[in-house]
Amino acid sequence: MTRLSYPDYLASIRRESARFRDVLAGCDPSAPVHSCPAWTAADLLWHLGTVQHWWTAVLRDRPKSPEQIDYQEPARPEAYDALLAFYDEGRTGLVDALAGADPAEEAWTWSPDHTAGFIYRRQAHEALIHRLDAEIAADAVTPLDPALASDGVEEALDVMFGALPPWGRWDPLPHYVRVDCSDTGARVWVQLGLFSGSSPDGVEHSGEDDIHVVEAPGVEADAVVSGLAGDLDAWLWRRRDATDIHVAGDRGVYDRFRVCISHPIN
Repeated sequence: MTRLSYPDYLASIRRESARFRDVLAGCDPSAPVHSCPAWTAADLLWHLGTVQHWWTAVLRDRPKSPEQIDYQEPARPEAYDALLAFYDEGRTGLVDALAGADPAEEAWTWSPDHTAGFIYRRQAHEALIHRLDAEIAADAVTPLDPALASDGVEEALDVMFGALPPWGRWDPLPHYVRVDCSDTGARVWVQLGLFSGSSPDGVEHSGEDDIHVVEAPGVEADAVVSGLAGDLDAWLWRRRDATDIHVAGDRGVYDRFRVCISHPIN
């Protein structure tokens, strides 16, 4: 699957962050965000503002870790106008920091990919999904950009659901699910497997269903999941139900895949 260019990711951050801001500026601060049940519109605004503020600091002091830069969490403003101003500062800072960073440069991330390029891509999708959250809160949902959403399907499956922690082991099984974006032609292959390991906080995992994104394996998929890129991306992020998602093939394999993508991600 072909990823977007880094200039496209940066343009997406600008566009989606601006739309997020425009929607929430006219929204009741206490409006519930139904896609994130514990949050109000004000909470959502604060969340993305702090995320973008955080990554701005990481980029400006790359490749130092958050501990090395002694990052200080900002205090949350009480007034909604002040929250909007804080968000504006964060999004401007992030765009400027990314624009001045070579994607290949070393930067701290929580991923095995320790480059600024990871932050470009991750923050484009962070802005896209939370823009959708803002529109859900304001009852003003618009379509997701197909190219960005198509890339987001792969990113969600690979980074958010399929990442292997350094303390874990993944044992592959001969079962494959293919996820097809019907409007962009993108296809993402997912292999099922079993996850085991002992987490740093002492939790034991043994033989749990898990997935990894893989190259096309040269065999038929056990199950095929298809839909428009925007519908698939929102569904994977639990922002939309499966009404417009189509499933063909082995339902048992699909059900195991579904278990692996069932936990919420914010």
